[in-house]
Amino acid sequence: MSIVIHHNPDCGTSRNVLAIIEASGEEPTVIEYLQTGWTRPQLLALFAAADLTPRTALRTSKSPAEELGLLDPSVSDEALLSAMLEHPVLVNRPIVCSPKGVRLCRPSEVVLDLLDRLPPGPMTKEDGAPLIDAQGNRVS
Repeated sequence: MSIVIHHNPDCGTSRNVLAIIEASGEEPTVIEYLQTGWTRPQLLALFAAADLTPRTALRTSKSPAEELGLLDPSVSDEALLSAMLEHPVLVNRPIVCSPKGVRLCRPSEVVLDLLDRLPPGPMTKEDGAPLIDAQGNRVS
C-alpha cells in the first residue's frame, strides 16, 4: 500500500498520525508542506478527494488566519485558497492519502480508517487518550 502524509513535524497530531502509520508497518511518503508549499491543483485535488472546502480545511488556531482577516464568513473560497498558497501553515493537518481514501486526520484516530492493518497496541492519541489497547483493538 502506498501512503502519503502531508506533515508538519511541529504539530503533535501530525507527529502522532505519522507514528500510527509507521507502527502499522507502512513506510509513508512524508511531505513537509511548510517547506515544499502547495500548488493550486494539489490543494484542489486533496480537498475534493477528502470532501473538504478551503473553509473546512482552514487552520484557524496557531496560524495567521485571524490576522489576515480570513475568519470572516464572507471571505470567498478563492481568497482562502490564495492565502493558503501564500501561507502553507493555513492548511489544517495532517492530510493523509492512501488507497482507502484521503482524509484530514484530525483527530488522529481518523487515520485508522485509511490503514490495511491496525498497529500493535497499546497506542494513545496525542492527548494521552487510548487509541489502541494492549490486545491491538481499536478503542472507541
